[in-house]
Amino acid sequence: MALENAPSWQTKLHGEFDQPYMQDLKAFLRAEKDQQKIIYPHSANWFHALETTPLDEVKVVIIGQDPYHQPNQAHGLCFSVLPGVKTPPSLVNIYKELESDLGIQRPKHGYLENWAQQGVLLLNAVLTVEDSNANAHQGKGWEQFTDKIISIVNEHCEHVVFMLWGGYAQKKGAMIDNTKHLVLKAPHPSPLSAHRGFLGCQHFSQANTYLVEHGRGDIEWQLPD
Repeated sequence: MALENAPSWQTKLHGEFDQPYMQDLKAFLRAEKDQQKIIYPHSANWFHALETTPLDEVKVVIIGQDPYHQPNQAHGLCFSVLPGVKTPPSLVNIYKELESDLGIQRPKHGYLENWAQQGVLLLNAVLTVEDSNANAHQGKGWEQFTDKIISIVNEHCEHVVFMLWGGYAQKKGAMIDNTKHLVLKAPHPSPLSAHRGFLGCQHFSQANTYLVEHGRGDIEWQLPD
């Protein structure tokens, strides 16, 4: 576990890797691998969100919960799947909202790398999962680590838009200073809850309006094919 490919985060997070909770997490993950359990995403992508979106470029934070737990889906960005993989239902609803909010055409893929490269931190609360076993790595230490990431953005960045979808993300984002950042809340985009207010929330247009007002430049939400 290291952040060599995320130097802007490394300076703020290097002390976390020496904390007892992180040592326990490392031991847990090592034991899982020793038992031949398959873990997603690949270890090279555990910190992919941080590697793709440097701290000083964060404009938007979207908080997910758990990586996808089927083969070839998870690659370290919440809600995103690798090219060629069927777009998951929650992401389909995100695309529906983008279409109604900004008139953006739905892409034929679920690969959100382009957003991450523009400053959208796509952060899951838990960064690993066991194959076909949702939430298997909850409560092992990742939550404390990702809380630290959120607190760093809250403290060191200016005028960031936090999109908190669902009760879990809203609880995790309770620490955010809403006098310094824009905090947007809606139900989760999952098919179970999207109709309760995620669809129609207009978070993407609100985010761009806020970013432009504060001289940060908008996000091009239209994904390349």
